[in-house]
Amino acid sequence: MFDDIYIKDCDVMRNLDMTALRSFVVVADTGGVTKAAGFLNLTQSAVSMQLKRLEESLNVALLDRSSRAIAVTPAGEQLLSYARRILDLNDEVYGRLTSVEFEGEVTLGVPHDIVYPAVPQVLQKFATAYPRVRVQLLSSFTRGLKAQFARGEVDVILTTESGLEPGGETLVSAPLVWVGAPGGSAWKNRPLRLAYENNCFFRAGVQRRLDEAGIPWDMAVESNNTRTIEATVSADLAVHTMLEGTEPRYFERIHHGGALPELGGMNINMYCREHGNNQVLEDLCAFITNAFRRAPVDLPEAVTA
Repeated sequence: MFDDIYIKDCDVMRNLDMTALRSFVVVADTGGVTKAAGFLNLTQSAVSMQLKRLEESLNVALLDRSSRAIAVTPAGEQLLSYARRILDLNDEVYGRLTSVEFEGEVTLGVPHDIVYPAVPQVLQKFATAYPRVRVQLLSSFTRGLKAQFARGEVDVILTTESGLEPGGETLVSAPLVWVGAPGGSAWKNRPLRLAYENNCFFRAGVQRRLDEAGIPWDMAVESNNTRTIEATVSADLAVHTMLEGTEPRYFERIHHGGALPELGGMNINMYCREHGNNQVLEDLCAFITNAFRRAPVDLPEAVTA
C-alpha cells in the first residue's frame, strides 16, 4: 500500500529544468535575452525557448516583454530568489563531487578599491566548487596588473579603466564619486587638497577635471601606500575619489551641490588568459562575471586618464 502511495506521489511531482533556470537568472541579471545568450554561449532563440518552457512548466509569466527592456514580473522576482539558491546548491554539489581531479593554483589580480563587495563572494564560490585549487589574490594598481598580465604572471585580472583593450571584457561601469571624512569639510577648502597613490589611474583625470573647472588643487600626500591615503582622507585633511559602491565605512560620499566637478564613470574590465579547455579558469571567470553583473549601471561619459 505504501509503495502505491509513493508511486502516485511521484506521478504528480515536477522537476525544474536547471538549464532553463540558469538562463532565467542570467536574463534577469543582464536585462536581456541577447546579452544572456552571449554570456551562456547559446543562441538567442535557444535562450528564448528555455524561458518559454520554464514559464509553461510553472504556468506563470516570469518576464514582462511589453516594453523594449525586459523586466521581471512579481512571480519572476519570487522565482529569482529561489533560483539563485537552487543553482548555488547545484554548483556546490557538482563541484564537491567532481573536483578531485582539479588541483593547483590560479592567480587573480584586483585593484584594492574594487575588492569589495564582489571578490570575496567570488572566492567563496570558487573555493566551494574547487576546494583543491588555491587562489592567489594580488592587490595592486591597474597599470601594474596589466603589466604582470602581459608578462604571463597572472591568470585573471580586473582593472578600472575609461576604455577597454583587445582581449578584455567590460563587466560593469560605475560612476566616480568624491569621498571624504564623515561629516568633513575638506572639500570646501581652496586649494582643494587631494590624496591619491602615485600610480592611481583616477588621479590624472580628476586633476584635469579640476583644472577645466578652474578649481585650484594641491596634493596633500605623496604615497603608494593605500593606508596612508585612507588615514589622510578619514582625518579630513584631503579628499579622494572612488567608484560608487566601493566606499569603505570610514569614508563618506561628498554631496557638494555642484561645488566640485562631476567625474563621469569608469569601466571595471576583466582580462583572462586563454584557458582553452581549462575548466577551472573558465569557471573562475564566469563567477567573476556573474558577481559583477548582478546590478549593471549605465553611465555618462567616462573620465579619461
